[in-house]
Amino acid sequence: MMGNNKTIHGGGFHHLAIRAKNFDKSVKFYTQGLGFEERIRWGEGAQRAIMLDTGDGSCLEIFEGGSGPKPAGIIEHFALNTTNCDAALEAARAAGAVVTKEPFGVVIPSNPPTPVRIAFCDGPDGEVIEFFQKDAK
Repeated sequence: MMGNNKTIHGGGFHHLAIRAKNFDKSVKFYTQGLGFEERIRWGEGAQRAIMLDTGDGSCLEIFEGGSGPKPAGIIEHFALNTTNCDAALEAARAAGAVVTKEPFGVVIPSNPPTPVRIAFCDGPDGEVIEFFQKDAK
């Protein structure tokens, strides 16, 4: 879904990308474990890649070959919207994720204050995943 940012003529995230140490394990985790859906797949062997729809049209792109040097960057984690933080974390745990922070509520001290419920886990390649539930009480 395109946004309404007139400067870049759209807006919103199309996708973010990770490089997987074990491509098949990562694809299985995100599809079978978290319910992402395959949109496109290309390449073969060490050159394969896939785009998985997260549920709202934005995608996670997975590239084969996470054993080499990683590109430098400052992305700390990526957050997935959910209406049930606890259930989302349990699905990730059941799919093999390493839970690093159990679900908890916090009020972001914004104006107006924003109550959320969040949890964190590590995906198959050590990527940090946050489950983000807005308007949590």
